[in-house]
Amino acid sequence: MIDREKVWTGSINERALDPQPRAPVGLYDTTLRDGEQTIGVVFSPEDKLEIARALDAAGIDRIEAGFPRVSEDDFRAVELIVAAGLRAEVWGFSRAVKADVDALVELGVRSCVIESPISDGKLEALGVSRETMLERIRGAVSFATEHGIRVAFFGVDSSRASLDFFDEAYSAAVEAGAAEVVVVDTLGIATPEAAALLVSRALDRLDVPVHWHGHDDFGLGTSAAIAAVQAGATWVQGTVNGMGERAGNADVLEVALALEALYGIPTRLDLTRARSVSQLVAERAGTPLPPWKAVTGEALFTRESGAVAAQFHDPPAIEPYASELVGAERGIVLGKKSGIDSIRISLERLGLDVDPELQPELLDAVKRLGTERRGLVSDADFRRLVRKHAASTGGANEER
Repeated sequence: MIDREKVWTGSINERALDPQPRAPVGLYDTTLRDGEQTIGVVFSPEDKLEIARALDAAGIDRIEAGFPRVSEDDFRAVELIVAAGLRAEVWGFSRAVKADVDALVELGVRSCVIESPISDGKLEALGVSRETMLERIRGAVSFATEHGIRVAFFGVDSSRASLDFFDEAYSAAVEAGAAEVVVVDTLGIATPEAAALLVSRALDRLDVPVHWHGHDDFGLGTSAAIAAVQAGATWVQGTVNGMGERAGNADVLEVALALEALYGIPTRLDLTRARSVSQLVAERAGTPLPPWKAVTGEALFTRESGAVAAQFHDPPAIEPYASELVGAERGIVLGKKSGIDSIRISLERLGLDVDPELQPELLDAVKRLGTERRGLVSDADFRRLVRKHAASTGGANEER
């Protein structure tokens, strides 16, 4: 659990929300499989092992090591991660195909997701009837469980399935031995209310844990995941940085912070490692993050606005939670939008002395340079401006 004294959201959420579940929610990371489906991203087996170790150190409960039948590299990556001695559970991924399950058995994977499309649109596109797909589901799940693998059935496009076949497919999987089920919003079309409806429906009919796996095509990935948890889902699947096909998956780091800070629902994630894990994945994927990204963006605790700099000494006045909760540092940068407090704070940080009466002129110079550059004024730029200012005024601007 995070330190509640470092969350500064006021009382409005508590007033608005009904009592929330308090049991920890499990986090299932699929960065190494679904995240790698981001166009142009290729993780080597060694990359995947490094990321898996970082996820494990951060407290992720389950790590999907990959889909071994995709390639030799994917097979090798799963092999390395299974042998790494992680605390997290290592899961594999399989279609409802015996050969896929055989590969997991060969690798010694003890838990896996078995996927199968269940929406009529997907079935028609594949030219497969409902009855045939049910046979495949039963066969693959029973084969895996007979080989000692714990199965979570993953109904692809379940958010667009007809509700009668939704019920039939998940029931068939559980009857065949699936110990858990995953409600899947493959195309990110579910509203939070729809996510809650589907999770509730699965829980009403099945006596097994329910996961939520959602995408972010309408920008609702995190909110749908939260709604699924409120409806009773005990596992949330997601990726670091929200990686994935099209608009990506629900960001597992965003979901964890929202659950803990806004809803008071615990996870086992060490959020102080959020930014280091995020940076590692971004570097290995070659996919830089926008600076304004929630939880892990570089700009979240860095301020240029002079009006905000005037309150910088009082973090709860300008931030919703303490930077250290997510392993970030606070800072002031200089540019067009700076104010006199920005100058004062920067002078103190760099150990420079400028007469307070002369600081407005320095501020004008900073604002002009930021405007000309259409960007920030670096520390080196600022030092040069201070020296230039000293020469023009005859003042002594010295480092302390």
